[in-house]
Amino acid sequence: MVNQDVKLEDAATLFLSSLKPEERQKSQQEVNRFIRWCGADRPISSISAREVESYAGSLGLTATNPQEILQPTKAFLAYARKQGLTTANLAPLVKLKKGGAQEERPAAERPQQIVHVTAEGYAELQTKLAELKKERPKIALELRHARADKDFRENAPLDAAREHQAQVEARIRELEAIVKTATVVDCQTENGGNSARVSLGSTVLLHDLTYDEDLRYTLVSSSEVKPAKGKISTAAPLGKALLNRCVGDVVEITAPAGVIKYKIEKIEE
Repeated sequence: MVNQDVKLEDAATLFLSSLKPEERQKSQQEVNRFIRWCGADRPISSISAREVESYAGSLGLTATNPQEILQPTKAFLAYARKQGLTTANLAPLVKLKKGGAQEERPAAERPQQIVHVTAEGYAELQTKLAELKKERPKIALELRHARADKDFRENAPLDAAREHQAQVEARIRELEAIVKTATVVDCQTENGGNSARVSLGSTVLLHDLTYDEDLRYTLVSSSEVKPAKGKISTAAPLGKALLNRCVGDVVEITAPAGVIKYKIEKIEE
């Protein structure tokens, strides 16, 4: 029987305490972000499928970077069902929506458009692209070894090697397309040489007026999102709300938990 009275924040505490210290540290921020989105005081059994499906969209993710970011939340919801805290199987719904989204189309089919990234983000994209290209010889070797098994009908290693190759090549094409069209933004130029307004690349110190917390975020492009490091997308609701705002401004974000208010305390570059 489901315990209808377990609050979302209490369920999260149980989940995090079940993890090893290193894994707990990696998961805590993302799980807390999901709780903030839904509402900490709500019973976990009241969380709807629609809310879970909309969560990935609230982070401004693209098809190139969601798995590592969404995995802690997915693991939390799987844990909640296993422990009988909810009967709903919500974990599989923690993903990007498919169908119609430009990010979900193959890179070759996407219309060419300028992508704005920070200098740090551009360097990271180039580094990741180089690392993936270095994997090609290793993958080719895996394929040769797998093909050595003449029984192709049940050759799981061969299937796995082919899937790995397809994933790597798809990621390479995506990164090549981004690097090719990317425009590196000079934050000082964008802000006229000062930190008067929030722009791409700005680091913003916020006070959460709803939860009475101090937060620090850096606004980046969708391809640079790393919530664990405080890097949020300008395509996400909070990122959009912060753009071009000044110190002292209060921005509001509508989430399933209700309206969350943030006050801009400081803008850095």
